[in-house]
Amino acid sequence: MKILLIYPYFLDKRIKEEDVSSLPIGMYYLGAILRENNYNVEILNWYNLSDRKEEIIETLIEKRPDVIGFSIVNANRWGAIDIAKIAKRILPHVKILCGGVGATFLWEHLLKYFKEIDYIVLREGEYTLLRLLQYIEGEKIDSLHSIKGIAFCKDGKIIRTDPTELIDNIDSLPIPSKHFTYQHVISSRGCLYNCSFCGSPQFWARRVRFHSVRYFVEQLQQLYERGISFFYVSDDTFTINSKRVIEICKKIIDNGLKINWYAISRVNFIDEEMLYWMRKAGCIQISYGVESGSEKIRQKLNKSISTKDIKRAFELTKRYGILPRAYFIYGAPGEDDQTIKETLDLMREIKPLSTIFYILDIFPGTALYDDFRTKNNVKDEIWLERVEDIPYFTTDESLSQEKILDFGRILRMDFYKNLPSFVKHIELINKQDLFQEHADFLTRLAMTFSHGDYSVIDAIPEKEKIAEELYNKALSFFPNQFAYLGLGIIKQKQGKYAESLQILHEGLIFYPDSEHLLICLGISYMNLGQFEKAIEFFLRCGDSKVALTYAIYCYKALGDSEKETLLSHKLRSLQNSPQS
Repeated sequence: MKILLIYPYFLDKRIKEEDVSSLPIGMYYLGAILRENNYNVEILNWYNLSDRKEEIIETLIEKRPDVIGFSIVNANRWGAIDIAKIAKRILPHVKILCGGVGATFLWEHLLKYFKEIDYIVLREGEYTLLRLLQYIEGEKIDSLHSIKGIAFCKDGKIIRTDPTELIDNIDSLPIPSKHFTYQHVISSRGCLYNCSFCGSPQFWARRVRFHSVRYFVEQLQQLYERGISFFYVSDDTFTINSKRVIEICKKIIDNGLKINWYAISRVNFIDEEMLYWMRKAGCIQISYGVESGSEKIRQKLNKSISTKDIKRAFELTKRYGILPRAYFIYGAPGEDDQTIKETLDLMREIKPLSTIFYILDIFPGTALYDDFRTKNNVKDEIWLERVEDIPYFTTDESLSQEKILDFGRILRMDFYKNLPSFVKHIELINKQDLFQEHADFLTRLAMTFSHGDYSVIDAIPEKEKIAEELYNKALSFFPNQFAYLGLGIIKQKQGKYAESLQILHEGLIFYPDSEHLLICLGISYMNLGQFEKAIEFFLRCGDSKVALTYAIYCYKALGDSEKETLLSHKLRSLQNSPQS
């Protein structure tokens, strides 16, 4: 039996593709348990194939699956429906399964209106999917009704079986990294809280179950050995158990994993010892759901955090050299000029170094959606429209699209305008064994201003000056290779080539084999017209294609056609090699 697990495309294009491009980690768990049971399963990420229908058709014809399983969030449900229709037309006998949070909360709607869908797998699906496939194969299981946690149509009736129990010991699941390579990982499932805009309370029943430290770090180890050195830890609240987090961090260090990673937390689950060990183990960013500066708005969203905890979390996170990112939601019930002002005031006080601003949307499975349906006598048929979500403001007469867009503009522009001040107020803890991490933190932040995300935002003033100050501050803690490089490039851009050379030569004392520093040095010498000196540094880079390209240019400038030709042949050989 050939099985395809597909992450379908979204309706709306994103400004940043990474917002939707990552497969849900649950797909890898599903794939792993199927492979452990000898199923031929393949996972396909089709998040961006909305305008590539021919590619979808060609792939389905080539792979000829017996079963297709879609992982659905509300925003990509139409992608799943569209692909299911194509699949049924090409392969009439293929079985279509849907699972995930979107399918779980719209199971009856999907089965009622889209006959291409054969089965819905509800909530946590690993063992349910396994049993369903055994039924489809005609082995072991005689009755669909005996399989807990599914819904299907039979004789014109929509049937839902008894709910399945959540898996108590999630370590009993196969480690997905034995079978797949990915960067988004989890150490736990679920959330204790009850935010009205989130589907987690209903999906996970406000329970949290943890992987053991051994399971989680073994997963990181396997991925690290395949060359993955950056991870997104996608737990709803990674820091909920401080002792456990510290154990994980120490294990990462003991295992020699030179990794960097992001985490998600709540502001009321942060302490200094935990932040210390997270930073030592490679954590470089923590995202916090602040949502609003208005206590009134947070209460309406059922976001049970205090302003005091928000301020403390952002202060401590920065002190330990971890970038704090703030999630803000606007356009909530009761939003007005005053609540936006309160958000601006809080943002200026906590001084986040990164922000994400969301318009409040309504999704099935949330308390917000239940309230919307009750108040407006709305049925799930509303999702027959080809929309990803329902912006809350469209349901509230006191809010208009013009006002919401203005709120978003005010929030973003205020953040960009004040960001230089936020950076200048960074105070790092005076712990000498964190000085190398401090230099890394400041250098990474500088890079966002010199040539990263912030460098292209016109609303941020004095970007190059901020970057230069951060690079210099980084070097006051530790001789960071990329701080030297960043400063060298800034001086090049300013036409201060002598200063650039001085900085880069200083960096070479600590990193004599750094290709980045060697090439940058060579470019500075080129700008001074010292081509022979530039060649000396380019040739120290061995078979670097970039360095060879510059060296060829230098030989051409010197009129040495023999060496220019010799290096040109070498470059072409490297470009044509199988490793290129």
